[in-house]
Amino acid sequence: MRIQFLGHASFLITTSAGTKILTDPYNPGAYPGVISYSVFDEPVDIVTISHEHNDHKAVHLIKGHPMVIRGNGKFSAHGVEFWGVETFHDAQHGAKRGRNTVFIISADDLRIAHMGDLGHVLTADQASEIGTVDIVMIPTGGNFTIDARQAATVAGQIGAKIVIPMHYRTAKCAFDIAGVNEFTEGKPNVTLQKSSVLEVAAGQLPAAQQIIVLEPAL
Repeated sequence: MRIQFLGHASFLITTSAGTKILTDPYNPGAYPGVISYSVFDEPVDIVTISHEHNDHKAVHLIKGHPMVIRGNGKFSAHGVEFWGVETFHDAQHGAKRGRNTVFIISADDLRIAHMGDLGHVLTADQASEIGTVDIVMIPTGGNFTIDARQAATVAGQIGAKIVIPMHYRTAKCAFDIAGVNEFTEGKPNVTLQKSSVLEVAAGQLPAAQQIIVLEPAL
């Protein structure tokens, strides 16, 4: 499996069969001067949308006619299984920013969780519904989502072997959120990939949890 970090909370996941899954596409035009990542302009097979904010739902910018997956429950497309788990964008049960869907993607004998804009530590029921995952893409920037400390807690709740930070401040993202160093500082097993791409296989997961920081591609 190939995982490419495009920017913000958007990833392109390509399975061994060639199925292309895009998570949370952003619309830079909705945030002039704040998001300056380039628009992703390649066709894909499937798009997942964690919630209805413009930095996560820009399906109209995607070429082709992908299947769009929103909401909770079980979905299947192109031989890939998806499980949507209801969470919230804030710690007040959605009162401030609404609902958020965590998507668990099952392909190539791997379970990958994209946490969207998770705004709270998981409840025991939510953690149980998500289950143990191999890889998690998790927001770390705080303010609008969980922060670095909470992200570490959530990654532990679901037993992730590989943790990929997302939704943090960069030179191309000027939201009032923390940079990735807030999450990685002082932690063991941190890899700065110096690339946007991670190639991973089910039989090659680390024994201990590893944080892998990918460079935004766009």
